Amino acid sequence: MNTIITIVLFLIPIFLLLTRRKRPSERLPPGSLGLPIIGQSLGLLRAMRTNTAEEWLQKRIRKYGPISKMSLFGKPSVFIYGQTANKFVFTSDSSTIVNQQVKSITAILGDRCILELIGEDHKRVRDALVSFLKPESLKEYVGKMDEEVRKHLEMHWHGKQQVKVLPLMKTLTFNIICSLLFGLERGTRRDKLVDDFQSMIEGMWSVPVNLPFTRYNRSLQASARAQKMLKGLIGEKRVDLEQKGASPRQDLITCLLSIRNERNEAVISEKEIIHNVMLIMVAGHDTSSVLLTFLVRLLANDPAVYAAVLQEQEEIAKSKPDGELLTWEDLAKMKYTWKVAMETLRLFPPIFGGFRKAVKDIEYGGYLIPKDWQIFWVTGITHMDDSIFLEPSKFDPTRFENPASIPPYCFIPFGGGPRICPGYEFARVETLVSVHYLVTRFTWTLLCSDNFFSRDPMPAPTKGLPVQLSPRKLL
Repeated sequence: MNTIITIVLFLIPIFLLLTRRKRPSERLPPGSLGLPIIGQSLGLLRAMRTNTAEEWLQKRIRKYGPISKMSLFGKPSVFIYGQTANKFVFTSDSSTIVNQQVKSITAILGDRCILELIGEDHKRVRDALVSFLKPESLKEYVGKMDEEVRKHLEMHWHGKQQVKVLPLMKTLTFNIICSLLFGLERGTRRDKLVDDFQSMIEGMWSVPVNLPFTRYNRSLQASARAQKMLKGLIGEKRVDLEQKGASPRQDLITCLLSIRNERNEAVISEKEIIHNVMLIMVAGHDTSSVLLTFLVRLLANDPAVYAAVLQEQEEIAKSKPDGELLTWEDLAKMKYTWKVAMETLRLFPPIFGGFRKAVKDIEYGGYLIPKDWQIFWVTGITHMDDSIFLEPSKFDPTRFENPASIPPYCFIPFGGGPRICPGYEFARVETLVSVHYLVTRFTWTLLCSDNFFSRDPMPAPTKGLPVQLSPRKLL
């Protein structure tokens, strides 16, 4: 009898354990983690390069629903999408989720850039960056940006019958950033830096296996060279500031070096300056060049929108004496042009998506997101949601006639919430100045008729978007 009682007592908790229903907070989202380390990384990257990434994710949504688990770039991840997901990602405080990029991005850009910082560290560094990038400060640099754009067009566009738009836009945005933000003049150092930054970008979304033949390895080497060069440049800027009376506002690096607290201590470390300069270089260089390239393509395919942009820009040009630089007040008049730019960003967001990290077990949508798992969010799926944007595949700048009509957290090319991109206003100024001179000085037709593009990780049109150029008569 004692033996039977013992067996029954032993089996009861096992029976209860097996039959007990799991509470929602204890259930992982559906989906597979795939192979160790690799997971679904190669599948996603392959889809991005063939312009089928949104379709790849939609297939997961149809199979698993709006929340699913996977493994990306060596870490278990939960994929979420839509307005509610975006709000959760962009507004949750640091006690729930924190901004943490995949290992490859962190290794290449550095662990002290604002993509990685949280709490007071994030606020301290972000405030320092915004002190230079805020509209009140950028007003001083419109004229200098104007000069850079004119110089670029004179060197690379004037007198040409055909050009490839994407590589030229990369050259333009890189030169603007080097001159305005870093005070790095044209020369050997700048030429080497542009090659290194391109290598860095190519490995940012990659499986973090550091072998000599991999993109990841080449990106790490390029990052090390760029950091060494920037360290030397910072030393030169420090001498200029402390011994030669340089203005603290002459460029971003000098501005960051000059910021002191009440004890006259540097607010930002040299390492933080280097890592955030790297981030701004990558973000500002490639994202703006992508926006300008696809804007050129869309204008070529839509004569009515092109005519409206041209009319707006010609009215501004006619109001100014010949050769006078654009001003902040001129940019404020370019309302329709910026609507065209925003619609371009909706259709072709430069940033595919991003990552956060759960700092504790989180219940979301009835599922458990375990502590330390990645949360993967995507831009394009929300931008192409027909319940938010009518006929989402159609190019229609009038969507932005009334920005308040677009629901919050549905248009997210610059992110959202307290971590919205601090370079948003810089990108706006750069885009408007560039478009002004492009449409008033040139007309163009596309030489490659297909609308294909790939992501690697930024979107790039076929063959770099070759166009046939014709000069316009200057007003």
